[in-house]
Amino acid sequence: MKDALKIYFAGDLFNHKDLTGNAALASRLTAASGNRWKVLLPQDSESNCARAVEEIRNRDLELLFQCDVLVANFDGQELDSGTVAEFMYAKFLDIPAVLLRTDFRSCSDQQAGGEPWNLMCSSYPRTHSLILHGMTLYHECFNREGSLEEKMVMYHDRIARKLIAELEAVIAEPPWLGRDIAVDHYRRAVQSAGNGLERLLTGEVLAALVAGKISRGML
Repeated sequence: MKDALKIYFAGDLFNHKDLTGNAALASRLTAASGNRWKVLLPQDSESNCARAVEEIRNRDLELLFQCDVLVANFDGQELDSGTVAEFMYAKFLDIPAVLLRTDFRSCSDQQAGGEPWNLMCSSYPRTHSLILHGMTLYHECFNREGSLEEKMVMYHDRIARKLIAELEAVIAEPPWLGRDIAVDHYRRAVQSAGNGLERLLTGEVLAALVAGKISRGML
């Protein structure tokens, strides 16, 4: 899987439904794509108890820099603030993104037909939205014959396959960040975060990350 494109999965990770749901969808994304996509889950590297900037924020941002694409879980009546912060940081880095919502509630200040979340999170370049009705999908999968495990796999597989289509479409869009200024732009992004991130993402590390993204056609 060394040549797989990396997805940063941004979303809630605070209870058993979040954690297991993230892991199940990540597994199906990798399997359904034939290992073309590899999902990096922040929950796999975060500490059980340490909540300091160095252990959480900086490590998550370091992981985000390494990824080719961001998938952001936009479920909930209020979007998770950490997820929104990671999405906006990804946009500053010109990382393609897919915004996923399975929550059938509309929590929007947008005009009729707009996306079901705050207007400030819409209309960014290299960003696609995948809006599914979680309850409808649940009944379609769980009203079938089979074991609970089989139904769970089917449920997440259907979401994964739709996500894969959006991922392939969004990475086909051209970057806005020029290759000649990408390393300096990434360096400034690290400086803008401050508070120790520069110790993880040195100039040498950033140059290698940018070179890798250029070679994969991400920049």
